[in-house]
Amino acid sequence: QVQLAESGGGSVQAGGSLRLSCAASGNTYRNYCMGWFRQAPGKEREGVAFIYSAGGIFYDDSVKGRFTIFQDKVEEPLHLQMNSLKPEDSAMYYCAIGLASPSCGDATRYLNWGLGTQVTVSS
Repeated sequence: QVQLAESGGGSVQAGGSLRLSCAASGNTYRNYCMGWFRQAPGKEREGVAFIYSAGGIFYDDSVKGRFTIFQDKVEEPLHLQMNSLKPEDSAMYYCAIGLASPSCGDATRYLNWGLGTQVTVSS
């Protein structure tokens, strides 16, 4: 069983930056997708950024050029560097890991989720 723990959320003004981190414990999957989803009040959950264990990084169009997902080494925490933040980026951000899917965008393939960390961007 994989357990995920997020950290790094907070409140910033528009244009600011935050870095989220996700630490995984337990046995991961052989081929997996891992990344970040977010959900704002009254809105559907949406995918933000993902890595594929066999190679590949995917971003939602809304964050391309502003967010960077990276992991220094396998089995080290997964990070999401968020720059040029906008008020519409405000949401609860969840780290998740699961079975591989095209572009890692299928939320139903994610088997393990963190509890989330809040990001609030003020205008």
